[in-house]
Amino acid sequence: MELAHSLLLNEDALAQITEAKRPVFIFEWLRFLNKVLVAANKVDVKEKQKKLVEQLTGLISSNPGPPTRKLLAKNLATLYSIGDTFTVFQTLDKCNDIIKNKDDTPAYLPTKLAAVACVGAFYERMGRMLGSSFPETINNLLKALKNAESQGRGEILLSLQKVLSGLGGAAASCHRDIYKNARSLLTDRSMAVRCAVAKCLLELQNEAVFMWTTELENVATLCFKALEGSTYGVRVAVSNLLGTVMATALMPKQAAGERTVSTLEEVLELMATGFLRGGSGFLKSGGEMLKGGGSVSREVRVGVTQAYVVFVTTLGGQWLERNFATFLSHVLELVAHPRATQTHVEAVYSRRCVSFALRATLGGLLGEKAQIAAAKEICQAISKQMRAVVSDSSGENKGGAADVSASQHVMVCALKELGSLVQSLSATASPLIQEPSIGLLETVTSVLLHPSMAARLAAAWCLRCVAVALPYQLTPLLDRCAERINTLKSSPEAVSGYSFAMAALLGGVHQCPLGIPHSKGKMVVSIAEDLLRSAAQNSRLSLHRTQAGWLLLGALMTLGSSLVRYHLPKMLLLWRNVFPRSQKELEAEKARGDSFTWQVTLEGRAGALCAMRSFVAHCPELLTEDVIRRLMTPIECAMTMMSHIPAVIKVHGAHLKASAAMVRLRLYDILALLPPKTYEGNFSALLRELVAEFTLTDNSANTTTSLLRSLCHYDDSVLMGSWLQETDHKSIEDQVTFLCSGALEHDPSSIYLRVPVGEAIPGPLPLGVSVIDASVALFGVVFPHVSFKHRLQMLDHFAECIKQAKGVRQQAVQLNIFTAVLSALKGLAENKSTLGPEEVRKSALALVMGALDNPNPILRCAAGEALGRMAQVVGEATFIASMAQHSFDKLKSARDVVSRTGHSLALGCLHRYVGGIGSGQHLKTSVSILLALAQDGTSHEVQTWALHSLALIVDSSGPMYRGYVEPTLSLVLTLLLTVPPSHTEVHQCLGRCLGALITTVGPELQGNSATISTIRSSCLVGCAIMQDHSDSLVQAAAISCLQQLHMFAPRHVNLSSLVPCLCVHLCSSHLLLRRAAVACLRQLAQREAAEVCAYAMSLAKKSDRSDLNITETGLEGVLFGMLDRETDRKLCSDIHDTLGHMLSSLAVEKLSHWLKLCKDVLAASAMAFEVEKEEEDSEKKDEMDDDIMFTGLGEDDKSKPSVAPRWVTRVFAADCLCRIIHLCENADKTHFDLAAARTAKYHDQNYGDLLVLHLSDLIRMAFMAATDHSNQLRMAGLQALEDIIKKFASVPEPEFPGHVILEQYQANVGAALRPAFSPDTPSDITAKACQVCSAWIGSGVVSDLNDLRRVHNLLVSSLDKVQAGRGSSSQLYSESATTMEKLAVLKAWAEVKRGHLTDDDEDMGDEGDILPPDSLIMLVQPELPSLSRLWLAALRDYALLTLPPEFASQLPPEGGAFYTPETIDTARLHYRNSWAPVLHAVALWLSNTDFGASEGPEEPQTATSTTGPAGAVYPQGPPAPSKSHDELVKDRMHLLLGISIEFLCFPRPEEPIERVMSCLQALCTLLESPRARKHIAEDQLLAVELLNVLHRLLLTRDPPSVQLQVTAVVQETIRSAHDHLDQLRSSKGVEDGGEKESACVVEEGGDTGELQPGKSLVFAAMELLVFLLVRHLPQVNTKASDSPSHLPTKPQQLPEHSNRLVAVTVSILAELPALCSPAGSMTILPTVLFLICGVLKETAVKTPEGSVPLPVSAALQGIKTIITSPLGRVEKTQQQWTSLVRSSLASVLEYSQPGEIAHTYIMLTAITLFLVSASAELVGVTALQKGCMERFRNALNSSDPWVQARCYQLLLSVFQHSSRALSTPYIHALAPLLVEKLKGVERARPGTPAELQAVQEGVKVLEGLVALGEEQNRVQLLALLVPTLISYLLDENAFSTAPPSSKGLHDFALQNLMRIGPLYPAAFKTVMGAAPELKTRLETAIRANQASNKAKAAARQAQPTVQATPTIKLKTSFF
Repeated sequence: MELAHSLLLNEDALAQITEAKRPVFIFEWLRFLNKVLVAANKVDVKEKQKKLVEQLTGLISSNPGPPTRKLLAKNLATLYSIGDTFTVFQTLDKCNDIIKNKDDTPAYLPTKLAAVACVGAFYERMGRMLGSSFPETINNLLKALKNAESQGRGEILLSLQKVLSGLGGAAASCHRDIYKNARSLLTDRSMAVRCAVAKCLLELQNEAVFMWTTELENVATLCFKALEGSTYGVRVAVSNLLGTVMATALMPKQAAGERTVSTLEEVLELMATGFLRGGSGFLKSGGEMLKGGGSVSREVRVGVTQAYVVFVTTLGGQWLERNFATFLSHVLELVAHPRATQTHVEAVYSRRCVSFALRATLGGLLGEKAQIAAAKEICQAISKQMRAVVSDSSGENKGGAADVSASQHVMVCALKELGSLVQSLSATASPLIQEPSIGLLETVTSVLLHPSMAARLAAAWCLRCVAVALPYQLTPLLDRCAERINTLKSSPEAVSGYSFAMAALLGGVHQCPLGIPHSKGKMVVSIAEDLLRSAAQNSRLSLHRTQAGWLLLGALMTLGSSLVRYHLPKMLLLWRNVFPRSQKELEAEKARGDSFTWQVTLEGRAGALCAMRSFVAHCPELLTEDVIRRLMTPIECAMTMMSHIPAVIKVHGAHLKASAAMVRLRLYDILALLPPKTYEGNFSALLRELVAEFTLTDNSANTTTSLLRSLCHYDDSVLMGSWLQETDHKSIEDQVTFLCSGALEHDPSSIYLRVPVGEAIPGPLPLGVSVIDASVALFGVVFPHVSFKHRLQMLDHFAECIKQAKGVRQQAVQLNIFTAVLSALKGLAENKSTLGPEEVRKSALALVMGALDNPNPILRCAAGEALGRMAQVVGEATFIASMAQHSFDKLKSARDVVSRTGHSLALGCLHRYVGGIGSGQHLKTSVSILLALAQDGTSHEVQTWALHSLALIVDSSGPMYRGYVEPTLSLVLTLLLTVPPSHTEVHQCLGRCLGALITTVGPELQGNSATISTIRSSCLVGCAIMQDHSDSLVQAAAISCLQQLHMFAPRHVNLSSLVPCLCVHLCSSHLLLRRAAVACLRQLAQREAAEVCAYAMSLAKKSDRSDLNITETGLEGVLFGMLDRETDRKLCSDIHDTLGHMLSSLAVEKLSHWLKLCKDVLAASAMAFEVEKEEEDSEKKDEMDDDIMFTGLGEDDKSKPSVAPRWVTRVFAADCLCRIIHLCENADKTHFDLAAARTAKYHDQNYGDLLVLHLSDLIRMAFMAATDHSNQLRMAGLQALEDIIKKFASVPEPEFPGHVILEQYQANVGAALRPAFSPDTPSDITAKACQVCSAWIGSGVVSDLNDLRRVHNLLVSSLDKVQAGRGSSSQLYSESATTMEKLAVLKAWAEVKRGHLTDDDEDMGDEGDILPPDSLIMLVQPELPSLSRLWLAALRDYALLTLPPEFASQLPPEGGAFYTPETIDTARLHYRNSWAPVLHAVALWLSNTDFGASEGPEEPQTATSTTGPAGAVYPQGPPAPSKSHDELVKDRMHLLLGISIEFLCFPRPEEPIERVMSCLQALCTLLESPRARKHIAEDQLLAVELLNVLHRLLLTRDPPSVQLQVTAVVQETIRSAHDHLDQLRSSKGVEDGGEKESACVVEEGGDTGELQPGKSLVFAAMELLVFLLVRHLPQVNTKASDSPSHLPTKPQQLPEHSNRLVAVTVSILAELPALCSPAGSMTILPTVLFLICGVLKETAVKTPEGSVPLPVSAALQGIKTIITSPLGRVEKTQQQWTSLVRSSLASVLEYSQPGEIAHTYIMLTAITLFLVSASAELVGVTALQKGCMERFRNALNSSDPWVQARCYQLLLSVFQHSSRALSTPYIHALAPLLVEKLKGVERARPGTPAELQAVQEGVKVLEGLVALGEEQNRVQLLALLVPTLISYLLDENAFSTAPPSSKGLHDFALQNLMRIGPLYPAAFKTVMGAAPELKTRLETAIRANQASNKAKAAARQAQPTVQATPTIKLKTSFF
């Protein structure tokens, strides 16, 4: 392939390759040339032009395939337009000659077509440059057109289209000729030609004025004729032509001369003729109308409907706004016309068409404001119709009945569109409802009394839409309907209409998260009961009342178990009473009654069964075995009744058939939902019914099921044409392909069921079809549970039925039977059961094989599918082999298309269901046969089916197919290059094959071997061919293949060409293509978002094409725009994902760009508001246009006026905003630091944007969203606001120190929150706003109380609402919504309370803080009395709700303070979200107020005041005064501890860590209060449980913050125990010894010293603490260090949080022995001491700043605590105690051996600590003494002056020890060394401050010794000290030159000498006298000192600086 990449065709290479590969080689060269020519140097091109032209024109006659000729023509045209144009006419003549050639053989055809293509390309590219040659060319083409075959006609028309587009108006002289020749071909038998003509004429109408003036009617007629018998592609092309021509006729693009422009009425009238009369022309229509002639063909009607949409879209949104009234009345008149509604089915179709036209134009072209205006217009139309109906029915007009039937269809269309509009507008539609002048609700409810059921149902549906869009309307609407039903009981229409409305509203509840009040359920039940009870009273009403009653009960079931539970017993009773109790009654019943009573009875039973079905479907939790048993009684009765019905119908007439069918439908529906085991006994009777149903035994109509397509495999859509389901025109295309269409009136119960996914409105099928569908579905459920004997009987019966039927009926029976068989096989597969023995299989196989040769393609598909499913169910290799062999034989012999297609699909299905392994042995044969069939050029159908099966085989074989990849791939390429493009199905299947092959090769595609690169380039060529195809489905296949390739070999997919191509497809009119493009972009954006966006932008810059809407906002902008237009679920979710990926990768770098995008989208909210304001001021309604406000991308963009972003898109933008903030937070902290951001910006202009610089935009966006009409948007806006507050609260404002940047936005925040607290705001928004309030108040942004008041008042007002209690306000939503709101308020207050206390703690230190710490207390204080009670009530509720289900009986029957028993399940969630902060707040309040001690006296009054008529707010109420305060404390302690322990026992993994922290902080706070401490200390088991739970928590939760908080709780618990012990001991001391044993009981360990796990607090604490230590210092664990693999580790510096944790842990450990009895303490001391010494060893590290690490100081403190504890004085344990202390010291000595790495000084400190704290007899043992001295000696000899200095300090403390016994040996051993060291200083004076300090410390020790000495020894001691000091003095000369530290020594010595002299005068004299030379040195020095007084002063100032050399400041003094 690489050889093909050259400017000239490499002819040598071409000659060397095989014949088969040449076309591919040529195509690859042309592809390369196409890329290169545009970019190449013009000079190079001109040099080689001659040769190139030769090569290219040579290719024309080499029989090129369709893709090749297209590229060839393109290249030739490009070459001429770049290079010289001398020879262009020669080439053109050459082509014309080829076209004129009379040779008509198929072999010459490709050459002709290539020439035609070249001519087209020349004119398209060069147009007028080719000047006057065009008439000849056009004539030439038109002549050829006359006798060309279909492929040629298509190509010529395509060329003509290009010629026209290239020449523009210049070709006017030929326009008429082209028009005349082309128009006759609009009805060509080849559909591809029809499409080509339509496109050609579309091009022509741009310039040919006559088409939309004089010839307008003829064009319209032609189009109508072209639509007859058309395919989808033709409909799209022709409707495009028709709509555009009509639009042009109305608003011409150029002046039309004298000829008049048509008026809107004329144009619409013309189109209406098509809709109503089709292509039959205008002349005949008159007569036919009188005869009531044939109806219009469906294709025409659908095509005209699409043309309406094109017409309006072309004219644009503004035009539609201005002319909406005319357009609306026109389309509604269509459906009122008798021609459109001759039969019920026709009427349903016409309604669908009109609805589609309205939805496609209104939904897409109008902005929200214009949509509201349109809705008003529709309202007026409805009320006008309604007035007409009312006046008719009052009898003034005789033709009333016809008018009613016409009006009902108008009503259905108008109401359906109104409902859709309101639903899509959602909460934005509130002005529509609120404005009384429109009266939307009145208008719609008036239709509930319409005489026609269809209109009533439509009105009910419309009300459901209103309620879903505006949930606050739901309850009032329900009440209103209930009230009307009760007052208008005697009107059948009212009973029916209002019950429909109530049912619809109940069905909509599941879409309203806030629900409805529980009482409404009771109301519905009573109305329904009343209707059913009174049905028999009045025969005129009995039918309506019966239906209405059951409909309401069915609708009630959709509210779910929690509500239905209360009414279940009543329901079961009602159901039982509808049916006879016994066989006898059933028999008796047959004889009674007339036809009317039977009709009522049957309707009643159908209704009851329907309600049951609804119950089973919506309340699965209530389906206990008992309930099912009780349901089965009426159901079994219904089954028995079925057999009696035919007899009844015979007696009473056929009009009962419908009611009977309804009963059967309901019965089948409910049985399909129940487990088949429950009705096993009735299988045989039931199956008889089912089989009779779908084999049409008793049914004369040939009704077919609608389930077949859904049971066939989705991938087979290409064979069945069901891909039309995936187009934008789905809702109307259905009627062409499927022969039944849904409407609400077919089954009223669908008004309350959930709408199927993807449908806008439920469309149940006609009863006849539904019954068959239900029977087929139930057959599939029952079949797997039936005996083999019965299965065989049924299968044989099926074969018999098919044989009996003839013609059309046979087709129908066969379709139904096949659907049933498929359904049964599917059921078997799902149940994992087998088909049965040999004879059953044979029978089934015969049935299926017979259908493989059926002429109906759908049946062949079903048969193939059934075969595959059978193979799957039987699963035996021999059976599969025989099936495969049968098909092989058939395919080898058969020649007819039908059996070849059927059996080739059979092979594919076998592989699909048995998989690669099961069918491996047949793989080779299957592939070879299918490859052969795929090359059969005579039948494209065979090719399609064969290729489709091949794709299935490739897919299912996986890696086993690897050997066949190359031949398959080469076949695919050959076919792509040769099959005519008009056979789109073949190309689609080729695309499927290519995709499957790419998946098979998979990741290998990245390789570089020759074979792999050939495969890869073949795949790329294949994709390129398909990308260039004219059919969208083929293009979509190309995109998904490229997507696969990109997944496996991303480097080889060229994004620079792929991305622009995808961007173009985003504007495609084909849904499937848009879906494929977005899906591909989604995958690309995951990896390479930046490149994708860059390529899209480059496209925008260089492109001048009008079909691209990429502007400076780039691809992101286009995708945001698409969100407003697209309705397809999958597509929208892919767009969301794509934007999400782009956002994650790019938002931080391109911050301003993304923020601007979001801001532009959100700005729509603000604009809408401004407009409303303006309207209120002045009546400028007409001038203010949607599109004037949102001016589009420029004037030229009339075709797609940009609509203001809709609310859904705005919500997405608000979510994006939150994501951007989050991304910035993770990216760089500078985003949240204004000062740093400004510096960064100042230093580097290109430095990325920083979020903090856009703060005002962020606030503005959040504000716009939070104050919008749309509730979802308000939620998103409040969320954004909360995020902004939390992230920016602490960012300081650099220009005003002490302030933060958010302060300036107080007003905005207040204004954004205020609307959320208005009384009519939904609870969820108020709840969210409370959260934001507490975040704002707690953030500390605002310091001034008065400023905070604004937001604070909002919270106060909502608190009043909470206190108002239940039933105070009229309820709109369910009780759980109220629960949510109240708890949110309490949670917000709790957050504020927590906030003020935490601030409080921190501000204690510095009083000068800006915000006085009590300011927030001021806010909370006044509310605290009521708040505390509400908080406790909420916690009590929460505690009850967390009880396990088995304690359900203990819950209070009337509910809790804030929840009702009915909404208990939803309430749990709300409590779970808010208990943690409340718990913390309550703990704070309790510990501050000594457990609410102050509230004692006033409680009784508050109790009476709160439990008033408002319903007890505090049902558990404040305790009665009889409870003592202690009991109260106990209750509250149990409540708080219970909740905490329950939660901490098992926090769910998804619980946020904040909740765990809250809970732990609450415990800590609680234990700070003395009462709580007393409580927990007295109940030791409680404390043990708490510690065990905390230990468990540590095992599951890792964050250091949690661990620290846990240790804090443990510490508090242990201290509580300490305090308790001390108290007991002191009280014991006060009383006398009689109480002795009680105190001992408290101390753990008793006399034995045994600690019981589970009961011992100390044991529990040890467990937890050891776990923590080992977690952070694994080396402490001896098991680890003893293991052979263990490497000794150095002591290391731990991270800060670990340091703190270890320190706290050690200090708690040291406190534990004090809790034990002496024996008990001996049990734990070894462990405690071992751990403490271990920590000491592991953390003794020298820190750079010379401070002691936290764990070390804790360990030292711990050692001191233990050694000095009184335990050492207890006789019993004296000996053990001594050995423990000695061992510890020995360990420390061992750790500090010279070889060890632990830091010397710290170890010395520890040793000193032992020496100083313990008694001499403990540590005076020789061995230990020797060790200690050794360590000191090493330290004194240390080379590090710092260590020396510290050592001297420690020695001094040992020497000065009070116990002489201990210190003397040390003095004897170490003093000589000390003196020696100090003497040596004279020779080596100190050089650094550290060395100087060491000497000074040494001298101090010596001085200390002098002071310790006895009087008689003092002279000897001074004789050591004084000479040493004098030796440090310098003489005058040396002094001036000495270094600073040396001078320091001199001064130090001198001062010391002057101080010592007066202290010991006698001894000093003696010493001085003994050595005169010392005296002179001293005197000289003193003189020098006095002489320089200045120097002395200076020296004094210098002295402190010397003193301040680094000294250790220990946090606590250990000695």
